[in-house]
Amino acid sequence: MNSAETAPQGRPMPSETCDAIVWEAPNDDHPARRASQNSYAAVAAGVFEDWVAHYAPDAVIEDPVGPSMFDPEGRGHHGHDGIRAFWDAAIAPIASFRFHITDSHANPGSNTCANVGTITTTFEDGGQVDTDLVMVYTVDDAGLVQSMRAFWEPERAMATYRRS
Repeated sequence: MNSAETAPQGRPMPSETCDAIVWEAPNDDHPARRASQNSYAAVAAGVFEDWVAHYAPDAVIEDPVGPSMFDPEGRGHHGHDGIRAFWDAAIAPIASFRFHITDSHANPGSNTCANVGTITTTFEDGGQVDTDLVMVYTVDDAGLVQSMRAFWEPERAMATYRRS
């Protein structure tokens, strides 16, 4: 990330304050881009309450989009209760996350951004998986995530498994 790029009033971007985020993409105070960065930082910190605070009460998470081991019917995780179930299944078991964002697309007049990158997850046993993906965030007028749709292929990600 370009350290010269900061939010208005000199506030650091979330990715500047979290070692688990490498941001090599356009960076500004777009509300969806900022929400995505806040979400990544909260996941990296491992605190559910901090993470869910960035999501609207009726938010929907599809990660990955479509049927998966986390969502067999492919309908997404709805509301804070559904988001909690997703956290328990997909995030809580992971020892650490590292986000490497290489591109981010956010039209200044929109409430959506699409981030391109890789998430490296490290399991308790030291094994690691790299997930290449596109994450699309849509926020409401308050800047809370209304939907997060992650496009990635579970089989492709699992093929990267290795012992560190």
